Amino acid sequence: MIPAERRDYIYRYVHERNIVPINELAQELGVSHMTVRRDIQWLETEGKVVSVSGGVKLNDAVKQELAYSEKAGIRHDNKVAIGQAAAAMVEDGQVIYLDAGTTTFEVAKGIARKANLTVVTNDFTIVNYLMQYPQLTLFHTGGLVDVRNRSCVGQAAAGLLQSLNLDLAFISSSSWELERGMSTPTEDKVMVKQALLQVARRRILVSDSSKYGKYGMFRICPLQALTDIISDAGLADETAEQLRSLGLQLTLAKPPDT
Repeated sequence: MIPAERRDYIYRYVHERNIVPINELAQELGVSHMTVRRDIQWLETEGKVVSVSGGVKLNDAVKQELAYSEKAGIRHDNKVAIGQAAAAMVEDGQVIYLDAGTTTFEVAKGIARKANLTVVTNDFTIVNYLMQYPQLTLFHTGGLVDVRNRSCVGQAAAGLLQSLNLDLAFISSSSWELERGMSTPTEDKVMVKQALLQVARRRILVSDSSKYGKYGMFRICPLQALTDIISDAGLADETAEQLRSLGLQLTLAKPPDT
């Protein structure tokens, strides 16, 4: 690999595991420890990772989300389980929103065969997938195109959402925690997600446990603005108890083989 490819690989590898020893990265890439350390130093200057004793971890401050194609395979089993748990909440005849993301794509697969369902989304991958199911009524928000995430963001997308009444909104997030709430490194996403909080009867965060404890520059809302959280069993017991104490309905989905 050339250096840029190596650094991208390291970031995705750490993103999936959160903390990784340098020995493991050197063996995985077939390069020297010194080369790995140089790559980590480069990623640190970009604010993506932080060096720890003998290894590297994700920076809790999320500066940039992974592109859609890069994150699609990360923690896939957990995303499938979360998607199935979310789909089980949907009843025929409802109007639902699917936020942009690889986890919400799994929700889309779970609801695809339901009857008389209206689905609103800002995600091009989701709407393209659901178009093969003619019993569904589909709306795409339109708006400013976020190429990295294959979705629309900004005021135009938020404006469409503000004109709707939604039964359920499945909301994605790359960063959420008790103290800072739900946040994002991307300003244009804030108004879309805040519009959902205003128009959805049930507001459901769908996000795997690796995103918990992270925060972006732009605050969306306190977690109490949600009604439900669907995550996975990797969430600490103490955290789960704290979330439930806020009055949130918490579901911890498990892949079928666990």
